[in-house]
Amino acid sequence: MSTVAEKHTNGTSPQKDRSKLIPFSSRLKEGRALAQDVWSIFNAANLPSDCINLGQGYMNFAPPEWVKHAAEEALNSVATNHYSHPKGRIRLREAIKNHYSPEFGRELDVESEILVTSGANEGQYSVFVAFLEQGDEVIMFEPFFDQYLPSVTFNGGIPVYVPLHPPKHDGKHSSSEWTIDFDELRRAVTPRTKMIIVNTPQNPVGKVFTRHELEQIAAIAEEHNLLVMSDEVYDSLVFDDNEHVRIATLPGMWDRTVTVGSAGKMFAATGWRVGWLIGPASIIQPTLAATTRIVFCSNSPLQEASAVGLEQAKKRGFLEQQRKEYTERRNILTAGFDKLGMKYTNPQGSYFVLLDISSVKWPEDYPFPKSVEGRGRDFKACWFIAMEVGVSSIPVSEFYCEEHTSIGENYARFAFCKDVDTLKQAVERLQNLKKFLA
Repeated sequence: MSTVAEKHTNGTSPQKDRSKLIPFSSRLKEGRALAQDVWSIFNAANLPSDCINLGQGYMNFAPPEWVKHAAEEALNSVATNHYSHPKGRIRLREAIKNHYSPEFGRELDVESEILVTSGANEGQYSVFVAFLEQGDEVIMFEPFFDQYLPSVTFNGGIPVYVPLHPPKHDGKHSSSEWTIDFDELRRAVTPRTKMIIVNTPQNPVGKVFTRHELEQIAAIAEEHNLLVMSDEVYDSLVFDDNEHVRIATLPGMWDRTVTVGSAGKMFAATGWRVGWLIGPASIIQPTLAATTRIVFCSNSPLQEASAVGLEQAKKRGFLEQQRKEYTERRNILTAGFDKLGMKYTNPQGSYFVLLDISSVKWPEDYPFPKSVEGRGRDFKACWFIAMEVGVSSIPVSEFYCEEHTSIGENYARFAFCKDVDTLKQAVERLQNLKKFLA
């Protein structure tokens, strides 16, 4: 007699379970790719329908009208609806050259030193494909952009974590007070170290690395012959007259640095998936070989629109005006935290604020879902705030390795890349958090 679990074909012979015939690659497990990630847990579908989303870092407003108009024109043309060169459309590469050459202090070569990619993330992934051998180590500062981890492990790399250390004093503090222990960084370097990732302005802390910090990182890279990936996708969002220093411009660093940029962050068009890499031919050309086999080319009409954006951004005073608008948004959110009397990190750049949620308390029998059990305390805090206050955020321990989770679980990340009315409404709701503070 057959068991209930057996399946029958034509009513006679039992059929074995065929749902997992082919084993998947171990790299998916090593890169947390199969784990239920923070984005699926704090998805809008799992939260109250009226919950205000300050968790995910995408805008709830459109790109500038003149950039949207350029996209429409490109869609209505013939050539821009077909394949582009794998290097990127020449108009966009020329626009990148003209926009960035003064900032790098050199005349960029559109043929060998600029590569357009399908978003900054794909550009980074292609660098890993081009340069990592099995077992190569990649140093990343915690908390880190979560895509770094699987991108490294998928390509045989081994992540090595160096935490930024938050300040210990009470009250609000600047993101500049999250510091690097350079002795700790030096100890992280081994004969297998191939690369170090620098993210400035940093997601999620909002730290803008100082010239002195970058000089020390550069010295370590030079001493140990490391490739530096400088993720600078928030380079147009630096506040309060802080200086954005490009590590590639430091003495000796051009030859070992690839700089990552993003049209999505610059023009409020994250879904366009247009990014770029800038670096020496010795880095760009192998990366071109990788990206050509991964995506072949990037979105043609939106490359054209991004080119128009770069061509006109400075003439229109767009970047300066955008910084003022983001400063206002940041100040609305932080003023709400001040009113609550809660500690937070005031960001020098990017569009995130880290709120210290260690003082948030909830009933012992609160009905948390299984998805947040066994995670950092911040997962429960963020879930509780979303359900009881109606504002979602992201638990920062997600951006740490297990060993360093305790550093991140005191913080929730709130995004202020939202319109002013939404932020004001969120701040009003967040005042209800006061009754849950210890």
